[in-house]
Amino acid sequence: MAKAKGKTKPPDKWSAEVTEHSDALDLEHDVFKGSDPDEIARSLKRSAEASKRRKTTPYQSAMSMLTFYINRAGTNLPAAQLKTLEAAKTSLKRVFGRED
Repeated sequence: MAKAKGKTKPPDKWSAEVTEHSDALDLEHDVFKGSDPDEIARSLKRSAEASKRRKTTPYQSAMSMLTFYINRAGTNLPAAQLKTLEAAKTSLKRVFGRED
């Protein structure tokens, strides 16, 4: 049976594609692989504030991208990196002045 025209197979790693080529943010290379939660937060803040394509506030865009990455990495994310990224959420709130 022939393939239908216009139909393409979705990429195997669609979430990696979103992270690397987000429509809303131009992320610094390997930002989520860092070991310093404060630096990850500052990098996300810079990217969010520089973006002219985002549809929400810089804080919402940055937090959404961080949460998206954590959720999509799932069980493949090493425990130490998950801890760093969770700490980056707290740092992100702080750098945006949204401390609880």
